[in-house]
Amino acid sequence: QLVILGTGWGGFALLKNIDKRKYDVVVVSPRNHFLFTPLLPSTTVGTLEFRSIIDPIRNHGFRDEKHFHLAEAEDIEFKRKIISCRSALQPSLTYELKYNKLAICVGAVPNTFGVPGVYEHAYFLKEIADARAIRHRILRNFELSTESVIKDEDRKRLLHTVIVGGGPTGVEFGAELYDFIIQDVAKIFPSLQNMVHVTLVESREILPSFDDRLRAHAEKKIGKRERMKLLRGTVAEVNHDGIKLTDGTNIQCGLTVWSAGLAPRELTTRLDLPKTKQGQVIVDNYLHTIKQDVEGVYALGDCSYLQSTPLPCTAQVAEREGKYLAKVLSSSQSAPKPFFFKSLGMLAYVGEQDSLTDLPYVKWQGFKSWILWHLAYTTRLGSWRLRMQVPIDWFKTFIYGRDISRF
Repeated sequence: QLVILGTGWGGFALLKNIDKRKYDVVVVSPRNHFLFTPLLPSTTVGTLEFRSIIDPIRNHGFRDEKHFHLAEAEDIEFKRKIISCRSALQPSLTYELKYNKLAICVGAVPNTFGVPGVYEHAYFLKEIADARAIRHRILRNFELSTESVIKDEDRKRLLHTVIVGGGPTGVEFGAELYDFIIQDVAKIFPSLQNMVHVTLVESREILPSFDDRLRAHAEKKIGKRERMKLLRGTVAEVNHDGIKLTDGTNIQCGLTVWSAGLAPRELTTRLDLPKTKQGQVIVDNYLHTIKQDVEGVYALGDCSYLQSTPLPCTAQVAEREGKYLAKVLSSSQSAPKPFFFKSLGMLAYVGEQDSLTDLPYVKWQGFKSWILWHLAYTTRLGSWRLRMQVPIDWFKTFIYGRDISRF
């Protein structure tokens, strides 16, 4: 019996590619779907619909309907090979699962860096529920701003969005929000369009993993925008109506989106396995834990750290690790080849039909890169259903504009 903890990029790739004739595959996860995270920012403003980027886990070949558990793994006893689980539907319900082989693919959580007020007042963008909450808040702020009793000063605050973190998620969310402002707000809320503003806060460079020329292009693109700006700074505090920087600057806003990095989950930090200072499980070249007396336990994705060659916490790395582990476990070879990762490149949307393409031998920007961005992500979607739904959503948005229903 192979137990997979998590339904992210690593766990989902392992589930899809493992030889199910050799293993009874059991999956434990608090969500019953795989989320195509690169397109998550597009759902926050209605460019795409939420269900267009999620793939139900139960559609991927379980021998028994009871082999999927909508639950959270709370602890693992490696000597007894037992996983302690708590139901995501009924928290009072706890139980244990046995395993022969175990793949820990639980991912990571947003890193707040201990900044006060982040959990209480900021919005994350990592799960579909996060995107729904952001969309709900954006539309709430616009609808509230149309009320005649609201003062202009309060309108400007409500219509100001602050994004903390200049990585791909933060930049792409800012791009989607800016497209919404220039393409839809002018038509739907014409009296508010001049009050809308977006601020991207980053202490270093934005998109640090991209080529210097492409990164400079993105910064120049943002700098030219009338209603969006890039602010260099470090956040000291988040409160109910804005943020405070370490230099004492107060920035008022109606929405703060926190996208400033990742931290290990509580389960990962609790495990009795060798870990890095950051709390990631250290694995060897075969993705197996390096602890000598623990057998059949693997870790992959954001919760793991490859001892020989540290890799970035990206969807591409996690997916390749999942496919590799599926091949190793399905193979009859006693001496498999070690895991080797070579990046296929990176893509990022920066708004106004402009994307960045950073491939080993191709560095593109602009419209042709935007076309490639669409084609690449369409082919990467996990099922044919999604490959149909996403282009349809893009087409509807292009013809009719974004859906601003609040529900």
